[in-house]
Amino acid sequence: VQLQASGGGLVQAGGSLRLSCTASGRTFSIYGVGWFRQTPGKEREFVAGIHWSTSTTFYGDSVKGRFRASRGDASTLVYLTMNSLTPEDTAEYFCAVRYGARGNLNSVQTYEYWGQGTQVTVSS
Repeated sequence: VQLQASGGGLVQAGGSLRLSCTASGRTFSIYGVGWFRQTPGKEREFVAGIHWSTSTTFYGDSVKGRFRASRGDASTLVYLTMNSLTPEDTAEYFCAVRYGARGNLNSVQTYEYWGQGTQVTVSS
């Protein structure tokens, strides 16, 4: 599978963005899809995830109540709707897929396939 995150951009603090993750190739038998973010010099941070068969969503502590992950339509695998953005949300955002039903879906190491990221910049 090839993944591509899009929808990033520059937004003022308090604003919203919706990121999309599109996939080409195998989109069946997915175990989970995750969103992560990374800033220069820091480790990749878990943002949100979806357990595919149940559509259960879960979030990193720093985004709970503000971000929402959802399954997409035919052309988009998943969305990440981000509200009440703060400058601390500035990062490159990535989506990732895990096929085999194993691993913790909030862990970077669990995911097998990663897409190109999209930059989100929040100005104060």
